[in-house]
Amino acid sequence: MLSDEELLRYSRQILLKQVDVEGQLRLKQSRALIVGLGGLGSPVALYLAAAGVGELHLADFDTLDLTNLQRQIVHDSQALGMHKVDSAMGRLHALNPHVRLVPYRAGLDADTLAQAVAGVDLVLDCTDNFTIREAVNAACVAAKKPLVSGAAIRLEGQVSVFDPRDAASPCYHCLYGHGSETELTCSEAGVLGPLVGLVGTLQALEALKLLAGFGEPLVGRLLLVDGFATRMRELRVKRDPACAVCGHHDG
Repeated sequence: MLSDEELLRYSRQILLKQVDVEGQLRLKQSRALIVGLGGLGSPVALYLAAAGVGELHLADFDTLDLTNLQRQIVHDSQALGMHKVDSAMGRLHALNPHVRLVPYRAGLDADTLAQAVAGVDLVLDCTDNFTIREAVNAACVAAKKPLVSGAAIRLEGQVSVFDPRDAASPCYHCLYGHGSETELTCSEAGVLGPLVGLVGTLQALEALKLLAGFGEPLVGRLLLVDGFATRMRELRVKRDPACAVCGHHDG
């Protein structure tokens, strides 16, 4: 049940017929894993906490440095040198004390990642590391948990949803294969703060739709964001029957 305080706190989204009290209750009963608490994970964590997702599992092994503050808005200058998980937990608890926060301060290996994914309803990939992205995708496919994936660099971003519960849905590996040997990070190529904010906010929107059970998620669709010209375009993405990750998981 929702308390009177919760009904008031979430009243503006409860007014939406797509959410209503039933959808808000589903959010309260939901658990989401956010992998990465940087530029993408910051708006994701803030919006999911503000929206009343009942349990947020926060995974990041890094500490906060000065270069992060240009875009990683869940943190502030007082948290410099702190573990990003601890910094984010303080901010999120202040924002919404109703949300339960579960920390993962160390890097997730194959076993701990599998356990972390199994313990939630949905995963958000907010990292900038291809190896981690591949591992998160494989864990989601194995556990049949939806994955909301976002990426941003320079002035370009992209968002998609990979849902192994849907037989027609591709997985991350279907789309990106073995990645690129010239993969760049934000620390090498640069990125504009509002761009990662936009992509992370879109990830949060997709997560809320999936958890509350409304709307049309970005399954089988890749949304491309052009921050330079302020344009978006959509590409259709099909599942690869021969995919090394999801091609062998048909029930």
